[in-house]
Amino acid sequence: MDTRNLIGYSYLPEMGNKFKAKDPALGVDLPGEFYAANLSEANAAMELADKAFAVYRTIDKNKKAAFLRSIADEMKAIGGEIIERAMSESGLPAPRLQGELARTTNQLYLFAALLEEGSWVEAVIDTAIPDRQPLPRVDIRKMMVPLGPAVVFGASNFPLAYSVAGGDTAAALAAGCPVVVKAHPAHPGTSALVAGAIKKAAERHQMPEGVFSMLYDDGYVIGEALVKHQKTKIVTFTGSFTGGMALMKMARERDEPIPVFAEMGSINPVILLPQALENRAEELAKIYSSITANAGQFCTKPGLLFAVKSEGLDRFKKGLAEGIATVDSATMLTLGICSNFGKLSKDMVGDSAVSVIAQSEKLNTQKTNQGLAVVTEIAAADFMADGKYKEEVFGPYSMLVVADDMAQLEQVVGTLQGQLTASVMAEKEELPKYKSLTDKLANLAGRVILNGPPTGVEVGNAIVHGGPFPATTDSRFTSVGTSSIKRFVRPVCWQNWNEELLPDELKTDNPLNIWRLFNNEWIR
Repeated sequence: MDTRNLIGYSYLPEMGNKFKAKDPALGVDLPGEFYAANLSEANAAMELADKAFAVYRTIDKNKKAAFLRSIADEMKAIGGEIIERAMSESGLPAPRLQGELARTTNQLYLFAALLEEGSWVEAVIDTAIPDRQPLPRVDIRKMMVPLGPAVVFGASNFPLAYSVAGGDTAAALAAGCPVVVKAHPAHPGTSALVAGAIKKAAERHQMPEGVFSMLYDDGYVIGEALVKHQKTKIVTFTGSFTGGMALMKMARERDEPIPVFAEMGSINPVILLPQALENRAEELAKIYSSITANAGQFCTKPGLLFAVKSEGLDRFKKGLAEGIATVDSATMLTLGICSNFGKLSKDMVGDSAVSVIAQSEKLNTQKTNQGLAVVTEIAAADFMADGKYKEEVFGPYSMLVVADDMAQLEQVVGTLQGQLTASVMAEKEELPKYKSLTDKLANLAGRVILNGPPTGVEVGNAIVHGGPFPATTDSRFTSVGTSSIKRFVRPVCWQNWNEELLPDELKTDNPLNIWRLFNNEWIR
């Protein structure tokens, strides 16, 4: 594991402020010293990325695909070492990280297949009609092209899938954009191992130097410098609302404003409809013990439950209380996250309008940074009276909002802001009665779920991991799945160009055999 900053194919000399990774479960320093990059190094990374872009954007799609597959292969080759280090730096259990490593490599393979097929460029061709009246039509052809160098911020809660070689990096490289990663200080060793794998793959496939770089920083200076650099064309971020909005402000204040695609958290409301509660209260209680999974540090954790007063709801609360009481405390990702969770959850529990209905009683005193699961209850009227109850509590916390009737439940759901997910637990026969409610959920969230928990995000072609503000900064895009590539491209049209000068994707004889909209007909 090389712990130095990486620019292109060169590891930089050890200099400047150094820091160490911490084991959040034991509270001890881990092996390896990491050095915060300086402004000169941030500039060098971006300049090299811009130089690489001129070449990388034109590289054959099959060569790019082979590069992405090679990154996945290199990561799998050192998978044991990656998992071991990630466990030490995050406190997350091995099975969770093994699944995350598989997700990370599989999405690289997925983007490689997308590139090889080729139709993702959305080629559209309107051929000339010289004799059209009253005016002739010129030949116009359009496709997506890469934006330029991308800055990717690693996320604290997913040291692999939303980090150095995660979905943002995979999508950017697939689109033709070089990537500069600002490694998350909570898992620098894991980042170093993955960066080494990317470097190895890039060298093997003779990618232009600068197609990938990674810099460390234990503060905010380097992140700010990367966002403000004139060569940066796009920024991606997964984290807090405060962090995402700060990056967005920086990007807007540049001489050339650029897009920031930030996922900033969500409370993922769950609607428990009356008949489902009557028939399946105990089953639903077991399902929604998922707030405790990985110490509630998923961005899709069900943070709000909505239901109407009923005997079924009473059974649900009883089952939830019994299930959560037996759940062990869990290690949280960092001291800061644990401290913030403790403060916010304590404030909620101490609120006069709030009561505790379920709480974990099993604190592991042998480990540090422990989060204890808690579920509170509040009346719908009180919930609507104060916006603080709609703020995310990152960790194993959830709130049950109890309405007097379905009209009030629909009213309170209508007060929510944008979310990543919204879920409905319902019986088939009762759903038609509440269409106005389910329509509200489709306007509220990027993913609407029936009879399942929101945790777990399938990486594929149809998935949407995004949502209206403040869940993300742009609800038109997803940060997971093949459609996430659209964040890194823009449309360009070629008007009246000679055939031989057109990109292969737009040539009339379709040498790449991709799907195209040719004179209003989808054909190959």
